[in-house]
Amino acid sequence: MSIDSKPKLLRRLSIIEGQLRGVKRMVEEGRYCVDVIMQTEAVKYALSGVEDVLLEKHLSTHVVDQMKEGEESKAIAEILKIYKLAQKKR
Repeated sequence: MSIDSKPKLLRRLSIIEGQLRGVKRMVEEGRYCVDVIMQTEAVKYALSGVEDVLLEKHLSTHVVDQMKEGEESKAIAEILKIYKLAQKKR
């Protein structure tokens, strides 16, 4: 991970952490189910944004370096691993 993206990601993760605390509080308070689900969807969307940033950084740095260094099979395996995880979420 590059140094320039680390503060941005940490900030996003702190926001998500706050959102999760809010969801937990909603459950503890017995809030309306639909309201809780709406908040969990917001958390998932925010986490997806973190994943997008990480994937972009990985593809533009590590994968490029792996290809240049003749480690194509490693790069392909990592990309396929991420792809398969994404398919499971569907």
